[in-house]
Amino acid sequence: MTSSTERPLLFLDVDGPLIPFGSSSGHPHPIAADQGNPLLERLDPEHGSRLLALGCQLVWATTWMEEANEVVSPLIGLPRLPVVEWPDPCADQGPHGLHWKTGPLVEWAGGRPFIWVDDEISAMDRLWVDGSHPGPSLLHRVDPAKGLVAADFCALAGWLRLRTS
Repeated sequence: MTSSTERPLLFLDVDGPLIPFGSSSGHPHPIAADQGNPLLERLDPEHGSRLLALGCQLVWATTWMEEANEVVSPLIGLPRLPVVEWPDPCADQGPHGLHWKTGPLVEWAGGRPFIWVDDEISAMDRLWVDGSHPGPSLLHRVDPAKGLVAADFCALAGWLRLRTS
């Protein structure tokens, strides 16, 4: 188990939070066009600095896996981040309605305070984390049509202020 005096973790999904499904960020990426994935043009290059300013230990929690470090991080100004390795998809995923990421993220956190930013978080995930994780947690659902917006960053910063005051 990890010391509770360490910075909170922030588990970060890519599709939905960073790459919105609704529209472009309005910040064209000349490099993104070279990546062969037109959705990368939807990344907001300011997100990296805003995430780093939160003061959390950022961790990729995405099916992009290591590709998030190779492709997404450079486009938004993030350093190389740890990556959650997902279990075998046939493994027991917990009660009906629990997101398949929830158990592995709680296990990865090891009791540390954490934020999970994703567009697929449900009430079942919140209930399960409340009953299974001994430390504070914030499961923050992002509107996948918009991705992370200013109000999301305010909510994350507000929760973190409560943990450090």
